[in-house]
Amino acid sequence: MATLDAIPPGIPRFAYDRAAQAIGIVHFGIGAFHRAHQAWYTDRAMDAGDRDWMIAGVSLRSAEVAGQMNPQDGLYSVTERSAAGDAMRIVGAVREVLVAPRSRASIAISLITPTTHIVSLTITEKGYCRAPDGSLDFDRVGEGSIYPILTDAMQQRRAAGISGLTLLSCDNLADNGHQLARLMSEYLDRHEPSLRAWFEAECACPATMVDRIVPATTDEDRAAVAAPLGVRDEAAVVTEPFSQWVIEDRFAGPRPAWEKVGAQLVGDVAPYETAKLRMLNGAHSALAYLGLERGHTYVHQAIADPALRPLIERLMKQEAAASFTPAPGQDLDAYADALLARFANPALNHRLAQIAMDGSQKIPQRWLATLAAMRATGRPRPAILAALAAWVRHVRGDGHPVDDPMADRLRAAWDGQDFAGAVRALFARGGVMAGEWAPDEGEIETMAVPH
Repeated sequence: MATLDAIPPGIPRFAYDRAAQAIGIVHFGIGAFHRAHQAWYTDRAMDAGDRDWMIAGVSLRSAEVAGQMNPQDGLYSVTERSAAGDAMRIVGAVREVLVAPRSRASIAISLITPTTHIVSLTITEKGYCRAPDGSLDFDRVGEGSIYPILTDAMQQRRAAGISGLTLLSCDNLADNGHQLARLMSEYLDRHEPSLRAWFEAECACPATMVDRIVPATTDEDRAAVAAPLGVRDEAAVVTEPFSQWVIEDRFAGPRPAWEKVGAQLVGDVAPYETAKLRMLNGAHSALAYLGLERGHTYVHQAIADPALRPLIERLMKQEAAASFTPAPGQDLDAYADALLARFANPALNHRLAQIAMDGSQKIPQRWLATLAAMRATGRPRPAILAALAAWVRHVRGDGHPVDDPMADRLRAAWDGQDFAGAVRALFARGGVMAGEWAPDEGEIETMAVPH
């Protein structure tokens, strides 16, 4: 894919001149989701007439994506899969991929270039280095994290009189924009306190809600994509037809006209974000841990399990949806039905093991916030408690690896403990996952009942 000449002309692609476009966005965490979502929106915005929003992608650790994309000049395909068939597009918005450990100078240049106005992030929940109470865990903040890199860039922009940046978190954190601003401020307070006032005055951290199911690309996917392309696309991504991007309209400077290609610019993202985190993401995580226990591999297999589907439907409609106030016109029952249909898409082989990764970083906003809110109402919450119980059993690691940054601490909660003791060691006051929700004895008894 180093040249478009080899691609059949019938496959949709961008029409803008890539070489004439300046870099306007530096994106950290250029994995499959970003390529199927923010880069896909940006590509279509430039195709609609917007200019100078090319993306410099940054991988914080692994060189894998750079090895896939750079030999292809940053070009790649997005294939939307459904029971009705596949739809493909060639995306041209990515200029290059830089790897942080070996390209710090090039990353710095991209960040201080005056045409760069936005730094976007899909670094997963663990990339924010939060402690269980939500504060910045300085023990996990190393040179390879975003905080020192962004601090250096902001120092140089301030010294050169260049305008501030919009830092756009596109990760599944509740109130992600404000969380990023707070965490960045905590880092500055310790390492560069004189920069905090400039950061607060010149930069912006809008909240966002992102939604598109993007399974990890397999070699089988690449082989299937190669047939219509006529060439092998190492950076190919496969996804579902559905996509949603809700963005708080609060930027430090210029931005792409994403709203022209389907993004929603709103004053308050919170109700959309909460629905997504607690209903979609909460149900996904429940399917992951409960489904893996029952021997399933993919989401569509787990949601087809007659023992799991009613539990997932209850989690979304009677527990998560009842835990917050929706925006005017936001139909949560219809949203849940749409999610169930999306989960059942047999064309997407979305692996449960992929969703199960990094659970300690996900479940506070996906489940624990719902449990805390539901406790105040006195309404029962058996579905989330069943999912949480499956996660507690999962982190014991019996017969399977636990892919989580806190894996050792989570496993240690089981040392010398039965199930109830492990729950207390994890969630009671002073526990590994202590936070806004702690289980009472009735909830522990409910969790101990097998599902």
